[in-house]
Amino acid sequence: MHFTSERRLDDGVLEREFTLGEIPGTLWTPESAAPTPLILMAHNNGLPKAEPRLVARARLSAAYGYAVASIDAAGCGDRPRSAADEQARAELRRAMRAGEPVDEIFESFVGPLVENAVPEWRLALDALLALPEIGGTVGYSGWTALGIRLAVLEPRITAAGFFAGGYVPLAQREEARQVGIPLLFLLQWDDEGNPRQRALDLFDAFGSKAKTLHANLGGHTGTPWFEREDGDRFFGRHLK
Repeated sequence: MHFTSERRLDDGVLEREFTLGEIPGTLWTPESAAPTPLILMAHNNGLPKAEPRLVARARLSAAYGYAVASIDAAGCGDRPRSAADEQARAELRRAMRAGEPVDEIFESFVGPLVENAVPEWRLALDALLALPEIGGTVGYSGWTALGIRLAVLEPRITAAGFFAGGYVPLAQREEARQVGIPLLFLLQWDDEGNPRQRALDLFDAFGSKAKTLHANLGGHTGTPWFEREDGDRFFGRHLK
């Protein structure tokens, strides 16, 4: 892991850009001398780590006392995408404009996106846990499809907060039954791109004995601000 830049933000959080081979990432750490728990934070369906909503959440969690890391994994953010992914995205835009069904198109690129991203997130986790300022437990926050896959494969992740706003491939919907860690699931009740019943069925499928559903009125980007603080309190119960 090679740090390429750093800056101290107004809230005291240290923000550092890093590279890990071809993987670009950002690490936010609080003002603390002791090793702190780590939260891996990913935005839905491969949007970039620089997405303002993700950065805002990361900074709040870091100020709350966590180390927070995000990467642009294979096919995500500004990383190169395969010709098949580009074709699927173009077909998705066309189908949405025409009002046509889009589930099969989502399957064709979100499924491979998850499979390709998981090894890079695990590699980043190895490198992050080797840093002296990070220690103890690991949580995950954000993109549900990726989080399900990581939770099944990665025993070091001990709690997760999932956002119901992204498409979850059929394979991950099946894997949800294997997820047994404490879970916080956020649902926007009027999310135009996420059928409500599908999200409720997914919540029901999770195998976790400790799982909580927070549902709020509003569309895809209308998650209330207080859910960010509630998320940090959730991680406080399970990571600290």
